[in-house]
Amino acid sequence: MAIKKSELYASLWDSCDELRGGMDASQYKDYVLVLLFVKYVSDKYAGKKNPLIIIPEKGGFADMVVLSGQKDIGDEMNKIIGRLAEVNHLKGVIDQADFNDESKLGRGKEMVDRLSRLVAIFNRPELDFSRNRAEGDDLLGDAYEYLMRHFATQSGKSKGQFYTPAEVSRVIAKVIGISQDTQLNQAIYDPTCGSGSLLLKAASEAPHGLTIYGQEKDNATAGLAKMNMFLHDNPGAEIFAGNTLTNPHFKDENGDLKTFDFIVANPPFSDKAWKSGMNPEDDEFNRFEYGIPPSRNGDYAYLLHILRSMKSTGKGAVVLPHGVLFRGNTEANIRRNLVRRGFIKSIIGLPANLFYGTGIPAAIIVLDKEEASNRKGIFMIDASQGFIKDGNKNRLRHRDIRKIVDVFNHQIEEERYSRFVTMEEIEENDYNLNIPRYIDSTEPEDLQDIDAHLNGGIPQRDIDALHEY
Repeated sequence: MAIKKSELYASLWDSCDELRGGMDASQYKDYVLVLLFVKYVSDKYAGKKNPLIIIPEKGGFADMVVLSGQKDIGDEMNKIIGRLAEVNHLKGVIDQADFNDESKLGRGKEMVDRLSRLVAIFNRPELDFSRNRAEGDDLLGDAYEYLMRHFATQSGKSKGQFYTPAEVSRVIAKVIGISQDTQLNQAIYDPTCGSGSLLLKAASEAPHGLTIYGQEKDNATAGLAKMNMFLHDNPGAEIFAGNTLTNPHFKDENGDLKTFDFIVANPPFSDKAWKSGMNPEDDEFNRFEYGIPPSRNGDYAYLLHILRSMKSTGKGAVVLPHGVLFRGNTEANIRRNLVRRGFIKSIIGLPANLFYGTGIPAAIIVLDKEEASNRKGIFMIDASQGFIKDGNKNRLRHRDIRKIVDVFNHQIEEERYSRFVTMEEIEENDYNLNIPRYIDSTEPEDLQDIDAHLNGGIPQRDIDALHEY
């Protein structure tokens, strides 16, 4: 029996209610997600033989429950989490939130009552993970998205760029070439992995598994990604906290950038501080051989890092704002070089307002080195009109995802939606890749037949329009 997401979300909402007052809404997740993790792994693995996660003595959720009403509950909760972290090599991952912080949780009885109620919320029978699985495939990702949607985006300190909506992740996972033939010894990498949800969605397309690598510059979010990997039976996934551009972690035995079979990424849009701590002119990894991005916009810096990290047969997909398709100056030179070398296989335009923290529309740039030398053009999809309103955000529906994937995989040309654009046409347009330049997605005007309105009957043009059926 699945634990319903509505029950999970209700508990998250009540948890955040308990935390209100002492901290900014963007900090709720630091406490709530750790408790959710401890509760989940305790239910799943306590008392089990050869568990994926060891629940040590006085290091599980049950030990938190018996602390209710005790004066030292905050300090003891920190110790419980510390024991769990130490035995599972999760120090610095799940032990960053301080449950004994009076400035955030209150003093004396206020802290005791708040933490007692918080633990009780996660001790509800409907959140028993010992016999029940969580509905869906990304427990922490769903919880994180929920918190982003309801709290962090309102706080003025949104970290929405660290989360890729599940629907976008599914599209990316299905367009980068991972299939049932993909082997476990093949590797997937996300240089800006956030909570790890995009990596997990992509890896799930490989039934035999994939070796997972990720780097994330925000320490707390990197910790979330590591927790997410454990929850999805990927304890061997390598997640590193650090700045990918200034200090890329994954290197080969020669000190060069490690290369991967598949790469996925949703980097921070238009990063204005991408050069901080580095000199791209002297980049030891030769990532900027096709041009150096402008100082105040790092979109192409991430794309070029991804390209340099792909094997000669590598495939990848990166989410970037539409500006990378048409902006001029140095970005135009980079774009021209990439197109001429055939690295860009496809461009998929997404609806506006899909991502947390920004309402601007984005596009998925699909990269393919294996077929680059034979590329005759770029397959473009304008999926900007396929979505449903969901609160103050837009969301891709299942049918929207299915259409994008089917059209891409079969290279189907559909009027006002998709077409293969030749290199010659792109060159004629001075390597401007703005999708509306090649696909007119506007609906035709609804022409009115005055005679039919006045005298009745079906206009001939309406009958003619049905001929294809």
